Amino acid sequence: MGTPELISPRSPRVAAARRLARRNVRSKERRFIAEGPQAVREAVAHRTGGEATLTELFATAEAAERYPDLVAAARAAGARVHTASAEVLGEVSQTVTPQGLVGVCRFLDSPFGEITAARPRLVAVLANVRDPGNAGTVLRCADAAGADAVVLTDASVDLYNPKAVRASVGSVFHLPVAVGVPVERVVSGLREAGLRVLAADGAGERDLDGELDAGTMGTPTAWVFGNEAWGLPEETRALADAVVRVPIHGKAESLNLATAAAVCLYASARAQRASGGCRSVTFS
Repeated sequence: MGTPELISPRSPRVAAARRLARRNVRSKERRFIAEGPQAVREAVAHRTGGEATLTELFATAEAAERYPDLVAAARAAGARVHTASAEVLGEVSQTVTPQGLVGVCRFLDSPFGEITAARPRLVAVLANVRDPGNAGTVLRCADAAGADAVVLTDASVDLYNPKAVRASVGSVFHLPVAVGVPVERVVSGLREAGLRVLAADGAGERDLDGELDAGTMGTPTAWVFGNEAWGLPEETRALADAVVRVPIHGKAESLNLATAAAVCLYASARAQRASGGCRSVTFS
């Protein structure tokens, strides 16, 4: 690969990447970690402010041999490429079983004003979502449903938490994401941009099936999803144009956050694309 193997976990480069596990370091350096071939592939293709998002790549010899085109693309994009031992990857990676590729990336979030200026038709808003795995999974669902953007409020988990990045399975690189925006500003800004704001809550006075039957779901819509344990506070529900529940037709007590988000986002996407086609669904 043209560079010496980074044998020691005490290498300055390795230490710098390892520190990105901490939120305060990520915020200061505006860098985060993306692990695995799928995330690295998306990072290589993505650009932030005209620059390549991927700045550095650590790869074991085995991974470099398995993904030569990906390593070459990273180098062509200007990333520093290092051959690393499995021990080094274990130090940099945040997973128990690293996949042999770890990338260091620039922050890629978008200003909230840019999102509203683009006149989006479908937006997912995460308000007080604290679990990084859930945040990443909702982002993935929004991407799959064809949403135009995702917004994480100032009370939500860090977008660049390694678990959130992994759970997005590359979707963090696919659509605009705004972070750290007060929920009141989110709702007012999206409403001014022409979106109907719906709060998803199990105690909602309106039913998703009823909304679909009434033909109200085809308009530009923002869905607000709340905390995994206690949902949305009353003051947040009061900001929305309507509070909508996903109906439970069987005996299940409730749906988890990511599942409910997927149902809501796909309901809106289906209503908005009623006369168009869609791609087939695959599971992984």
